[in-house]
Amino acid sequence: MADDDLKTAGQISVGSWDWDVVADRVTADPEFARLYGVDPDEAQAGARLERFFTAMHPDDRPRVQAEIAAALASGDPFESDYRLQQPDGRARWVAARGRVTYDDDGRPLRFPGISFDIDARKSAELRLKALVKLNDRLRDPGDPADLAYAAAEILGRLFDVSRCGYGTIDRAAETIVTERAWCAGGIAPLPGILHFRDYGSYIEDLKRGETVAIDDVYEDPRTAATAEGLKSLAALSFINMPVTEQGGFVALLYLNNAQPRRWLPEEVAFVRDVAERTRDAVERRRVEHELAALTASLEQQVEARTRELMTAEAHLRQAQKMEAVGQLTGGLAHDFNNMLTGISGAIEMMQVRIRQGRVDEIDRYANAAQGAARRAAALTHRLLAFSRRQTLDPKPTDVNRLIDGLRDLIQRTVGLGVTIEVVGAGGLWPAMVDPNQLENALLNLCINARDAMPDGGRITIETANRWLDERAAKERDLEPGQYLSLCVTDTGTGMTPEVQSRAFDPFYTTKPMGEGTGLGLSMIYGFARQSGGQVRIYSELDQGTTMCIYLPRHYGDAEQDGDPAPATIPVPGEGRHTVLVVDDEPTIRMLIVEILEEMGHNVLEAGDGAAALRLLGTGAQVDLLVTDVGLPGQMNGRQVADAALVQLPALKVLFITGYAENAVIGNGPLAANMALVTKPFTMDAIADRIRAMLEG
Repeated sequence: MADDDLKTAGQISVGSWDWDVVADRVTADPEFARLYGVDPDEAQAGARLERFFTAMHPDDRPRVQAEIAAALASGDPFESDYRLQQPDGRARWVAARGRVTYDDDGRPLRFPGISFDIDARKSAELRLKALVKLNDRLRDPGDPADLAYAAAEILGRLFDVSRCGYGTIDRAAETIVTERAWCAGGIAPLPGILHFRDYGSYIEDLKRGETVAIDDVYEDPRTAATAEGLKSLAALSFINMPVTEQGGFVALLYLNNAQPRRWLPEEVAFVRDVAERTRDAVERRRVEHELAALTASLEQQVEARTRELMTAEAHLRQAQKMEAVGQLTGGLAHDFNNMLTGISGAIEMMQVRIRQGRVDEIDRYANAAQGAARRAAALTHRLLAFSRRQTLDPKPTDVNRLIDGLRDLIQRTVGLGVTIEVVGAGGLWPAMVDPNQLENALLNLCINARDAMPDGGRITIETANRWLDERAAKERDLEPGQYLSLCVTDTGTGMTPEVQSRAFDPFYTTKPMGEGTGLGLSMIYGFARQSGGQVRIYSELDQGTTMCIYLPRHYGDAEQDGDPAPATIPVPGEGRHTVLVVDDEPTIRMLIVEILEEMGHNVLEAGDGAAALRLLGTGAQVDLLVTDVGLPGQMNGRQVADAALVQLPALKVLFITGYAENAVIGNGPLAANMALVTKPFTMDAIADRIRAMLEG
């Protein structure tokens, strides 16, 4: 037996057998009987070898029989891994190890050995191999429909189900049009069009973007009344995974099984991972095909449209350059050494003063450390806004009111030598925008305007409602529609065409060395684009400059300003809930756990997704999951949440992240039972968010 197998067997229950080859009689202990689904008394008394093949997966049986025959003939050690059918419909992997003994004439006499459960390890290995195979298939050129079928076949074979495929959804009619599907032997494809309501009420879950995993259609209340219809489709258990596009339910990935089967959380999470990878690959391939068709068309019209094509290529190169540098800026550590020195030095001085007994001076250093941390956080938000990776906090915003609230600060910043004039449009539409980032952008534009007027002058801040038709929108690189504009005009030196063409380039500045980073306008550009808008420059040399931010109109009312609630220290004993905290950073996890315990909650903690699912597998009734988005291992925070929600549909989820992308948290908005908080955060802030979610 290999060392790894010995180690594995030492950690789990092992069943043993002894086969009397001459009498064809196998005797086994109770653990072996449990694994093979045989009555322990029968196993102890002895039974024919064929009796123990009953539970073996039919696809594995011929191979194992051949391996036994080879071991009898050769005398080599017997080593085999195979599947055993379980009462819950799943097939479980076991390992068998043994060796034949012979009589003096070389005839097989006895065949003792052991069997043990390797399902978790084997399943993880097979999922990893399936993922590698899927990635290879998704890179192949070809029809997007072939990619979807390849993914369905990989899933179907991996989970040994009856059928797996994709279908297109008509949300209004509540129907699915099935496409080419992988089917096991003897299983027919689904009919062309199916009405969801004919097979249960779970369509409502799918419309909300929720995965539906049903172990037994006769037992689940959503399908019990229509179970016979599902039985006729060889779907006594199934997974339905909604595929969304721009927040809409457009397609479905389904796995059907002809027998009841228990779906494990890690299986559901793996299906979601495959669905997301396949969706991205199919969309990419579709775009590639469309681009190829467009290229063929353009080649036929190249003489008439050469000038327009060259302009489009220049725009494309500029957009690619901005995206590439945005990726770099997302991880930039500009100025962090100074801030970290301030934090580290303040903490060291606090330690010195504590040792000296001068505790009355600690607040001074604590305030210094917090100030440096706030400056670091502000810089991170600005850099992430530039790279368009920041998780913004958009709110319906009255831009005129925002300008009024910032006017005094702008005046103090630009100095008394500059006159500030505000022209706010009456009836200005609200904008769905992060007000903090918009304030930063406005202040940055005003500082640039001041620097363009060394002898003083006038800055005009103007807002307006704009209806952009197709031509006007194309000039501003926007979609046609209703926008509001926020423009800052100065009476300064203006810009040359060359400076205007490079104004949004990262690190480009016309200011003297040491007086400008060249990131200000780049960050404003990133913020505006992430908000669905655009920034444009209108300038003439010696005639001043106008910088305009265009933001999409929000069809609703702006939020009213109110005094923020004061931060409160958690009150011991106020809690009564169970919270699971998942974070691979021990310090952050410790702080959150201590805050929750101070609030009186029962706290479970895990360092990665696998550990979290093991805790949930013990039957713990968790009310709130607090998880970092970026976790080590094969599961991110979103996948952990999806798997947890299968077990606990009423679970509330609070995501924590300092660097979130749509690919991690999904293409659409978070569900109603979910929230997100960005790092860095104060302990009071996360305590307030947790309290609001648990009491809501």
